[in-house]
Amino acid sequence: MAKRKFKKQIYRYECTMTGEAFKTTREAPNPNDLVSVKAYYELNPDEDDRPEEIKKQLQTEE
Repeated sequence: MAKRKFKKQIYRYECTMTGEAFKTTREAPNPNDLVSVKAYYELNPDEDDRPEEIKKQLQTEE
């Protein structure tokens, strides 16, 4: 018996703050509440636990 090949469903969403588009294979329960990682850390700078190297690299990219 041959195996069936399943096609994955791809969902496309957009960050409500930055407008950055991204895609995922799971459907979001609240797509209007999605924000990118960058926007999340802008909203919550006290929870930014990334290494200093990453923070500097992101600042130079802007």
